[in-house]
Amino acid sequence: MKTINFPYLALALGLFLSLVITGGSQPGADGDTALPLLTLLIINECAFFLTAAGVFIGIKQLRHMGFNLKQQPFYTMTTVLCILLTIQFALLGFKLWPL
Repeated sequence: MKTINFPYLALALGLFLSLVITGGSQPGADGDTALPLLTLLIINECAFFLTAAGVFIGIKQLRHMGFNLKQQPFYTMTTVLCILLTIQFALLGFKLWPL
């Protein structure tokens, strides 16, 4: 696999892991979540680093191409969505962490 295709993979896996975290953090009838808290935090951290790597590789490739939006708009949007997912996973990690 070429490195420049990684943001596509990071976006797809990030969206899937976001669904897993959202579904697993829902409280059941007994008040416990569907997935244990440590599992949710590990999945969230892995998803954060995965999408952050997608952002790094995507921005590196866009800088190499000169940020020409007309040349590869789908790649640019994928990188922007990876940025948004990275922020979402960072905020969700703080929300999941019990204080």
